[in-house]
Amino acid sequence: MTRTPRHDVVVVGAGIVGLATALELRGRGLTVAVLDAERAVAAHQTGHNSNVIHSGLYYRPGSDKARLAVAGRDETIAFCRAHDLPHRVGGKLVVATEPEELPRLAELARRGRANGVECRELEPAEVRRHEPAVRALAALHVPGTGVCDFRAIAAKLAELLVARGGELHLGRAVRRLTRRRSDVVVHTDPGDLLGGAAVACAGLRGDELARRSGCEPGVRIVPFRGEYAGLRGAAAGLVRELVYPVPDPALPFLGVHATRGMDGSVHVGPNAVLALAREGYRWSIVRPRELAATLAYPGLHRLARRHWRHGVAEVHGSLSREALAARVRRMLPDVRAADLEPAGAGVRAQAVRPDGALVDDFLFVTDEEPDGKAGPTVLHVLNAPSPAATAALPIGREIAARLTGDHRTGVAR
Repeated sequence: MTRTPRHDVVVVGAGIVGLATALELRGRGLTVAVLDAERAVAAHQTGHNSNVIHSGLYYRPGSDKARLAVAGRDETIAFCRAHDLPHRVGGKLVVATEPEELPRLAELARRGRANGVECRELEPAEVRRHEPAVRALAALHVPGTGVCDFRAIAAKLAELLVARGGELHLGRAVRRLTRRRSDVVVHTDPGDLLGGAAVACAGLRGDELARRSGCEPGVRIVPFRGEYAGLRGAAAGLVRELVYPVPDPALPFLGVHATRGMDGSVHVGPNAVLALAREGYRWSIVRPRELAATLAYPGLHRLARRHWRHGVAEVHGSLSREALAARVRRMLPDVRAADLEPAGAGVRAQAVRPDGALVDDFLFVTDEEPDGKAGPTVLHVLNAPSPAATAALPIGREIAARLTGDHRTGVAR
């Protein structure tokens, strides 16, 4: 009779957060297996983003996003240097182009300083010295922001995990997790695994896996597609590093920004439109059952009533190249629709509460014993969009601290 494989911890999801968590656990001497339904690591949020190393500027002081992004920025840069991975720390501008944005820019500066982020207010002449093609009434310069290749970082984490004795099982979908008194059964089509604990970093499928496993997460993942456009030809020369608008404080999205990548190309985006499937990277990808479930969610109805004007504008920008160009021209007045070409898309796994509130911090839910008795831990990561890639290394450390009972680093909630 074949014995069911057993590990100290089974991690579901081979994105950057799952891999960072697994590597941290392995470093603490635990046996670890990582499972993912895809046949490559970083197949979803990790591999479909703007590759920006965030500074921690935007997030509410004291929040997990603020704390972990600041730590993660330094750790991500150090990791890239240690392993000779592509990265560049050239700084960014956050620009105010209308008078009503100036108080919001000042609030960003206050938040940034409260979070320990270096930033400096610039007058228009100073803005032009950094980015000659940018139009702005004022700006914040954030020198600690940069770019990297998060897919390459995830690949290196996977390589290190396997080299240090961890297991990586790709193309192996997890159907559900069953908690028992002494272990967790991880159900997969090829066969079960046993874990002394489990961590579910399932991204776009995180809430589904939690419910199938008997844990009510209290949120629904709503997939928002963020589309990018490249600046072609001479227009790419209009951007030196990174240029961001002042974001809407009511939304977790940072707005359409311009980023010079590691390969020298410049892309603008993302917008934020409802995806027609959990992995709906194109309009042509439609899964009617998934879409119907999303549209039936009361939280989405309440969110739509609150932000319908913003939603209409986002869809218009998705369907009209001229509309997208008009948004970019607020910062870069020389950009025209003809300068834009498609440059891919990502899907943000955004947790939405039943009352329509967008979860604006990382969300970690532990499946507890209903009778209060001790049992194996199953931890579900249920909201880890941007800046989770930047913050992945400290997130992994905090998850490991919870699983091992070591709370000295502070535990993610």
